[in-house]
Amino acid sequence: MALLANGAVPGEPVKTDKNSRRGNWGNQIEFILTSVGYAVGLGNVWRFPYLCYRNGGGAFMFPYFIMLVFCGIPLFFLELSFGQFASQGCLGVWRISPMFKGVGYGMMVVSTYIGIYYNVVICIAFYYFFSSMTNLLPWTYCNNPWNTPTCNGVVTPTGINNTLANVTHSLVSKAAEVAVEVVNKTKRTSPSEEYWKHYVLKISDDIGNFGEVRLPILGCLAVSWVVVFLCLIRGVKSSGKVVYFTATFPYVVLTILFIRGITLEGAVTGIKYYLTPQWHKILDAKVWGDAASQIFYSLGCAWGGLITMASYNKFHNNCYRDSIIISITNCATSVYAGFVIFSILGFMAHHLNVDVSEVADHGPGLAFVAYPEALTLLPISPLWSLLFFFMLILLGLGTQFCLLETLVTAIVDEIGTDWIIRNKTVVTGGVAIVGFLLGVPLTTQAGIYWLLLMDNYAASFSLVIISCIMCICIMYVYGHKKYFKDVEMMLGFPPPIFFRVCWRFVSPIIISFILIFTVIQYKPITYNDYVYPGWSLAIGFLMAMSSVTCIPVYALYKISKSEGTTFLERLKNSCKADIKWGPALSEHRIGHYAAPGSEGEVEVRPLKEELKEKEDEKRDEISLTIQGSNGSTAHNTTPSA
Repeated sequence: MALLANGAVPGEPVKTDKNSRRGNWGNQIEFILTSVGYAVGLGNVWRFPYLCYRNGGGAFMFPYFIMLVFCGIPLFFLELSFGQFASQGCLGVWRISPMFKGVGYGMMVVSTYIGIYYNVVICIAFYYFFSSMTNLLPWTYCNNPWNTPTCNGVVTPTGINNTLANVTHSLVSKAAEVAVEVVNKTKRTSPSEEYWKHYVLKISDDIGNFGEVRLPILGCLAVSWVVVFLCLIRGVKSSGKVVYFTATFPYVVLTILFIRGITLEGAVTGIKYYLTPQWHKILDAKVWGDAASQIFYSLGCAWGGLITMASYNKFHNNCYRDSIIISITNCATSVYAGFVIFSILGFMAHHLNVDVSEVADHGPGLAFVAYPEALTLLPISPLWSLLFFFMLILLGLGTQFCLLETLVTAIVDEIGTDWIIRNKTVVTGGVAIVGFLLGVPLTTQAGIYWLLLMDNYAASFSLVIISCIMCICIMYVYGHKKYFKDVEMMLGFPPPIFFRVCWRFVSPIIISFILIFTVIQYKPITYNDYVYPGWSLAIGFLMAMSSVTCIPVYALYKISKSEGTTFLERLKNSCKADIKWGPALSEHRIGHYAAPGSEGEVEVRPLKEELKEKEDEKRDEISLTIQGSNGSTAHNTTPSA
């Protein structure tokens, strides 16, 4: 019998495992790199090292990896398998139990908030990147128009001409360098801090005092959104190619900065501060709470991005293996970044003759004040600055790609017409324009206050609630036995017993612990010495609640529209899986997902007989079949982790 190049018989339908209407990743490497870029973000560099240092150094690693194993990886695998099985974004997957579709809308709201302020952070990194294209970093000395009399630099302007520093400022800087050893850091204002506050931000005195739009930052915001749009112009087909660079090059930069850092005097002291175990802190509940929270937020659970990215996988892809690879890579990156950060901070502390704790910082304070200041002490400081901010840009873009794709995919999948699928680029452009416009207020003189408000409230306890409800819906409303069979049908093997126990019991308990911990440890947000007014905190809580509110509101709407004469009947019907729930392609809809009498068949054959015939066909065709890029097949018996 003559066969085609792909092993198919002429005149018979070709089974490709590809979703030609919706699209798939070019190969599995693209999915893994995209997911790594999504999970590994700015928090790995500017939050984890500081948390580790503050919570017992090396001792913090123990609860951190415990939480990774029992909460991080299981939730990651759950979301990947959820999206891959249905080949739908964060809205379409809720055909599993339509009443809970509000969870998907909540994910969209969270991704919208994060996408707005995250790109503002990226645009500031762009601004610093462009500002580093000079012979002398502008935050090196205290001789600029924006500096105040309290500015004390760590570098003296010796050997430079009068166009860069006059005699008066040289004397002031020299005096400051001598005095810095006896002046407490709380009394010292660094040139990098003044550059950040008085030049880049021109920060106002209150969150309600917007002042003017900072045009340089606005321009960089436009650049940032244009870059994101161009990289997503063809959806996963284009972003899948871009991530070969954006997801890998940050590791090159981290390695360069690490090698440079450990060769500096005082670097070992900084790394000791980072890693020295303080075992007594393991008994502190706050340490465990911080570890659980960091794992949860770092992996991007409940944002909708993991479901979206996995929805473009081929149906039989081994997402079990992928979840372990990506989760461990994310956490290893966090640990590695700590060496990069604290080696430089140790060098800076040595230069200033102060304790490392005096210069350690996190968040924007680390990225745009402490670390840039440390870079001014290095020879060829503009080069190191360019590398550092280019790394921040790439780390940010990797996450931003997925945030935007999450929103676009949800919209396209929900509408689902041929026109909108063909014109997905228009949707992407529209979402990017709206995101840019909503980000404009964050480029004003009060923008940093609003950015931190969104960072602290928009994606805090709401994510925990969303994730907990998702676990409950899949495991207890839809049914754990049915879901385990779905995963087995997709992967060829059932989920390992460890993951089944975690999904049903352990992970929901840990998520509940994180929620309780977040509530107990809540403190009103501050920025340096500025205390946020009550009305702004109320706005923060409204942002947090806006995503959670979607869940009960949509549930009530769905119940009211469901069939039934009593409330309990309507509730039961609204929880039932939709008839469209299941694999997207008809060739994968076997067993109870198969349509009766499909493809003109008169009788419905038993599932075991159908699987046996498929295995026989595969055995006959194996010599001419081209194996998938990930090496997995529909009927594997063991995971290839």
